[in-house]
Amino acid sequence: MYVPPAFREDDLPTLHAAMREARLANLVTATGEGLMATPLPLFLAPDEGPNGTLYGHLARANPQWKQPAVGDAIALFTGPEAYVSPSWYAAKGEHGKVVPTWNYVAVHAYGPAEFFDDADRLLDVVTRLTDLHEGTRAAPWAVADAPDDFIRAQLRGIVGLRLPIARIEGKRKMSQNRPAADRAGVAVGLAASDRNTDRDVAALIPT
Repeated sequence: MYVPPAFREDDLPTLHAAMREARLANLVTATGEGLMATPLPLFLAPDEGPNGTLYGHLARANPQWKQPAVGDAIALFTGPEAYVSPSWYAAKGEHGKVVPTWNYVAVHAYGPAEFFDDADRLLDVVTRLTDLHEGTRAAPWAVADAPDDFIRAQLRGIVGLRLPIARIEGKRKMSQNRPAADRAGVAVGLAASDRNTDRDVAALIPT
């Protein structure tokens, strides 16, 4: 990922927080059959390894896990993003030399993709993923709510993923390269949008 110095994010807890907030990632591997990608919910074990370790699962029928990866896999996380109109820049009225752009948060986590089908490990992964996303609900559903034989049969249809993060890159592009008056204009413009993600980006712009 191309990351100019103004947009670089190196703080590991901040990167981990962005990954958790993104929730859904895209797992990409280079194989002898070409690039392969799968959208996956993943959870992060932050203390497992120097950069943390990601866990998730794929459908057993998914050919991606069967193709040996060439080099590391990459998990792509995208956070809040928004189109930035040049009409919001104070500079538009001063000299008109402005163009559109996009603000966004992105984290790329690289590491070897390790696949497994041990039933107990799979059960731990699906339980932790479920607890993570059900935990804030008023009446959370738990894996244990379903019959054990049914869950065990479901586990036979998936393959686990473990991705120890060997390298991590973060980019937080929030108009930091623009003058203060331009940043303020972008924040006001996005805050007035009907799109929730636009308003999320507005709150992240330094003014």
